[in-house]
Amino acid sequence: MTDTEADLARHRSLLDSARLYKQTDIEKSIDYIARSISELGTQGNKQELAASLVLLAEVYSYYRQFDLAITNYEDALELNYSSSTALALGKVYVLNRQWEEAISILTPVEKNKALVPYQRVETYENLGDAYAGSGDINKAVAFYQEGLNIARKNQISPKIPDLNSKIADAYASVNRMEEAKAYYDNSLSEAKKQAPQRAIREKEKVADFLNKTNRFDDEIQLRKSSLRELEEIPEAITKEPGVSKSPDSITQQRINYKIANAYIAQDKYEEAIPYLERSIATADLEEDLVVQKDATRKLSEVYKQQGDFNKALETYQKYVAVVDTLYIRKEQEISRAARLNREIAASQNRITGLEQERELSQSKYDLALAEQRLTEESNKRQQWIIYSLLFGMLLMSLAAFFFYRSTQKQKLANHLLALKSLRSQMNPHFIFNALNSVNNYISKNDERSTNRYLSDFSRLMRAVLENSEEDFISLNKEIELLELYLKLEHSRFPDKFQYSLEVDDALDREAYTIPPMILQPYVENAIWHGLRYRESQGRLKIRMSEVNNNSLQISIEDNGIGRLKSATLKTQHQKKQRSTAMGNIQRRIAILNDMYKSNIGVTVTDLQEDGTGTRVVLKIDRER
Repeated sequence: MTDTEADLARHRSLLDSARLYKQTDIEKSIDYIARSISELGTQGNKQELAASLVLLAEVYSYYRQFDLAITNYEDALELNYSSSTALALGKVYVLNRQWEEAISILTPVEKNKALVPYQRVETYENLGDAYAGSGDINKAVAFYQEGLNIARKNQISPKIPDLNSKIADAYASVNRMEEAKAYYDNSLSEAKKQAPQRAIREKEKVADFLNKTNRFDDEIQLRKSSLRELEEIPEAITKEPGVSKSPDSITQQRINYKIANAYIAQDKYEEAIPYLERSIATADLEEDLVVQKDATRKLSEVYKQQGDFNKALETYQKYVAVVDTLYIRKEQEISRAARLNREIAASQNRITGLEQERELSQSKYDLALAEQRLTEESNKRQQWIIYSLLFGMLLMSLAAFFFYRSTQKQKLANHLLALKSLRSQMNPHFIFNALNSVNNYISKNDERSTNRYLSDFSRLMRAVLENSEEDFISLNKEIELLELYLKLEHSRFPDKFQYSLEVDDALDREAYTIPPMILQPYVENAIWHGLRYRESQGRLKIRMSEVNNNSLQISIEDNGIGRLKSATLKTQHQKKQRSTAMGNIQRRIAILNDMYKSNIGVTVTDLQEDGTGTRVVLKIDRER
C-alpha cells in the first residue's frame, strides 16, 4: 500500500468514527472530521475533501446549525458536485425557510435521470415543501403528487403517508377542506400499516384538522384512541434518550391537554378538568414544563369560568411557580446553547484554518511550479507570480470575509439568546404581591374588588405574554401596559401616592415604537423605593413628548425620599435584586442599540438638590 492509499484509508476511518458520534457527541464528531481533513494533506483529493465537508454539514444540520450546514454543503459542491449533495443542501434550505434557494438548487436535481426512486421521491417532496413555503400551493401539490405516484409504484411505504399528509396540509392551508379531509383519511389509513407511533402521529394530525373544522366530538374520540394506543406502546420506544420534546412531540400529557381544550371549546368544563389534571400530573412526572405551564393556566381559567375563584387563584399561583421554574430552565438552556455555539465556532475555525492552510499551500505549490518553468517561459514569469499572488490574496480575502460573516452570525445569535432571556421579565415580587392583594380581597369577601383586580391583573399578564417575543411594540401599546400597571399599584397603595400620565397631544403614538415593559422597572422603583417610604402622600408624574420632531422623550418624576436615603433602608437582598433588575434593563437596551443601530438612552438624576425625589429620562429616536 502506497503512502497516498494509507492516507486515504486513515481519512475514511476517521470519517466512520465521526459518523459514529454524530448524534451523541458533536465535539468528538467534528474533531474526527478535522483530523480527516488533516490526513489529506495540502494536496488533498477534492472528492475526499468534499466527503469530509458533507459529513460536517450533516453534523451541523442534525444540531440545527443550518447556516453552518449550508456553508459546508456549498463548499463541498464547489469541490465535487453530486446530486445527493445538492439534494441534501436543498433539504437544509427548506429547513432554514430559504424557499427560493431550495427551488434553485433542487430544480436541476429533479432533471437528473440517474436518480434512484427514493432520491426522486425526496426531490419532489422537498420541491413541494419549498413551493408550499413560498405560497404556491398548486405547484406544491403537483410535486407532492409526483412523489406520491413514484412512492406507490416502487413501494416506498414510509413516504406514502407522509406525502398524503403534506398534500392534505397544503389543501387545508387554503381552506379546501374537502380535499384536505380525503388526503388526511388516506394518510391515516396508510399510517396504520406502519409502526404504532407513526400511526399515532398521523392520528394527531387528523385530530388537529378536525379541531380547525370545529368537529370537536370526532376530534375527542380520535385523540382518546391515540391516548389508548400510546399507553400500550413500550416506554423504551416512546422515549429517545438525549432528545428533548419539541412542540410537535406526541406525548400523553399533550394529548390530554388537547382533549381538554376540545371540551372547553364546547363549554364542557367538568369533562375538561380531569384531562387537564392528568396532563399536569404526567407533565410534572416527565418534567415537561411547557405543557405543565399551559395546562395549569388553562385549569385556572376553567375554575374562573365556573366561579370557583379560590381554586382559580390557587391554580394560578401554581402556574406562576411553574413559569418561574421554566424561566430558570430556559436560562440554563440558553447558557448551554451559548457554550455549544462557542465550541462549534472554535471547531469550525479550526477546520477553516485547515482549508486555508491547504489553499495557501496550493498557492505556494503553483508559485514553485512557475519558478521551475522560469528558464522555459521567461517571458511569462512575472505574469505567473502576479496571478498567483492575486489568487492567494483573493483566497485570504474570501477566508476573512467568511470568518467575518460567521462572527457576525454568532454575535447576532448571542444577542437573540440574551434578548430571549431578558425581555418581558416582570419583577416576581410584583406578581406574588398582586396575588396576595387578591387573597386579601377574598378574605374580606370583597368579591367586586377581587374580580376587578384579578381582571386587570390578568389583562396585564396577558399583554406581557403576548408581547414577550417582540423586541419593539407601538408606543400606544406600551402606554396601555403602563396604565394597567399604575392602576394595579395605585389600588394597592392609594394612600402613598397619586400619579399622572401626560402624553403630548402633538405626539403621534403610532409613529414611535418602544421595547415592551421598558418603563415598568423605573416606575416600580419610584413607587417601591421612593414614594412608599414617605410619611405623607407622594406624587408620581410621567410625561411623554416629542423632541426635535424625531425623538421621543419620556420623563418619570417622583417626590419620594430619594436614591441615597432609599439605599440606607434596603437589605442586602433588596440591593442585589434592584441592581440585577437595573442591570438587566441596561443590558437589554445595549443589545437593542447594537442590533438595530438605535439610539435609546436613559439618564437618572435627583429631582431636588437635597437628594430627595428622582427623575428618569428615556430618549428614543424615531428612525432605527
